[in-house]
Amino acid sequence: MDHLEKFKSECAAEIVSQGNDEKMLQLTSEWVDKSFAHKYSYHFSWLGRPIIQYPQDMVAMQEIIASVQPDLIIETGIAHGGGLIFYASLLELNAICGGPANAKVVGIDIELRDHNRRALEEHPLFKRIEVLDGSSIAPEIVKKVTDISHSSSRIMVCLDSNHTHQHVLKELEAYGPLVSHGSYCVVFDTIVEYMRDEASANRPWEKGDNPMTAVQEFLRTHDEFTIDTAMDSKLLISVAPRGYLRKK
Repeated sequence: MDHLEKFKSECAAEIVSQGNDEKMLQLTSEWVDKSFAHKYSYHFSWLGRPIIQYPQDMVAMQEIIASVQPDLIIETGIAHGGGLIFYASLLELNAICGGPANAKVVGIDIELRDHNRRALEEHPLFKRIEVLDGSSIAPEIVKKVTDISHSSSRIMVCLDSNHTHQHVLKELEAYGPLVSHGSYCVVFDTIVEYMRDEASANRPWEKGDNPMTAVQEFLRTHDEFTIDTAMDSKLLISVAPRGYLRKK
């Protein structure tokens, strides 16, 4: 075993250990709960665009993209566009390092604000981005994305739009089949299921009706996907606990 493999093996054992450390898990839960009051996830950007993610999940996505080397990433929910810029920049780096030269990210949003659209269109990385206007579960949008996917061989999906159970479940049913074997469908904001009730105040999603419950129902009938529990144990702090779904 060479030095790198030895290092990776040691890390794997340490990840399992910290994922089984009940005190650490409790501290993580308390920290996440407290951080919500300060809107912690809203305070980060990528190349100038707000991304509204935990840095830990951003690192996880970089690791997955580097491993999978997708030539198409599908993201539902655009907001300020930071996620699209983030994924496009990683695809650009992959291309520089010998990855898919023409990889791109398709973003879907039911109401992309004009100033966010302009910021995306003016960004140098927009060459790797395609924006679709409409609901991610609308048949015409699903068809467009499916048609786009036909020219790709390694596809990854990121779900981050409406966080209600039914909406996310319909997204999983629509886009899950597009995910390549060995790639991922990442369902963000499964953390809603574990937050205090007031965290979902004035939102259409809540405990019992959120991405986590949709994942649970989806997995009952789709055994081609499995939860990457090693990712949960490694990150600990994440908006997507048990939401990193790997396709076998």
